[in-house]
Amino acid sequence: MIIITGAEGFIGSCLVAALNHAGFNDLVLVDDFGMPIREDNLIGKIYTTKVNRSDLAAWIDENHQLIQFIFHIGARTDTTETNDAILKELNLNYTKMLWDKCVVFGLPIVYASSAATYGGGEHGYDDDETKLNLLQPLNLYGHSKNDFDKWAIEQDKKPYFWTGLKFFNVYGPNEYHKGRMASVVLHAFKQIQQTGEVKLFKSHNPNYPDGGQLRDFIYVKDVTDVCLFFMSHRKHSGIYNLGSGKARTFNNLVEAIFIALNRIPNNSFIDTPIDIRDKYQYFTEANMAKLKAIGYTHNFISIEEGVTDYVKNYLIPNTRI
Repeated sequence: MIIITGAEGFIGSCLVAALNHAGFNDLVLVDDFGMPIREDNLIGKIYTTKVNRSDLAAWIDENHQLIQFIFHIGARTDTTETNDAILKELNLNYTKMLWDKCVVFGLPIVYASSAATYGGGEHGYDDDETKLNLLQPLNLYGHSKNDFDKWAIEQDKKPYFWTGLKFFNVYGPNEYHKGRMASVVLHAFKQIQQTGEVKLFKSHNPNYPDGGQLRDFIYVKDVTDVCLFFMSHRKHSGIYNLGSGKARTFNNLVEAIFIALNRIPNNSFIDTPIDIRDKYQYFTEANMAKLKAIGYTHNFISIEEGVTDYVKNYLIPNTRI
């Protein structure tokens, strides 16, 4: 059995699809299963059982001998969350619980960290575990992820195989329920369909022009491919970046959407909301050398290829992966 937490969400449900495609159907899907809008993400998926998030600890105790691997993708992912207690419970303490279960029962685990741990990038974007204490995330979400990364590294007892993946800006199908936290691709697609133009955030940093803010965008199919790589690799435990390794501008991204829709690019700019303006990342770019050094050889999908696939095969027909 393979456990996937956050299985009804964006990346989790795409990982379920990737596992099914690779021939893995004995899956245990874990989530709170309390959002009807997410239910369509599991249509057509093959799995053995569902377990409520709050029941997972007891379920592992009773069934640990059947478990082959754990993918811990579930988390509170709202970067504007101000309730520190919720983030500590769901992103820190829950992950500690799974880690401890893996130590006791000899189980391998891949868990989701985040590029939000890098903050403004003052110390670069190298997945160097010796620099974790230097990082200054810009929001409580980023702190919760970095707090677990630091805790994991400090543990004397670790699972025989474990990996933390620092997801950069992931986009792709099955994110339709995420609201404000959905990718720029989804928001821009909806704007183009409704108004024929896209409104991007102005730059409030003199070093970047409007729309020239740079992010490392990674297609969700690359994310799931790396997850499957680690499931079969099961060595070189540690914390790894998971981005494309190439920063691109928001103007680049939106142009790719217009081209996929056979439309002429039409952008305008609005002020960045006050509540996120002082926590805004103007540049992110994953150093992917560490992952490549352990044998991951696949080329990452460009935004032109990824956006075209997302728009034409999922957004236009309104389908899920």
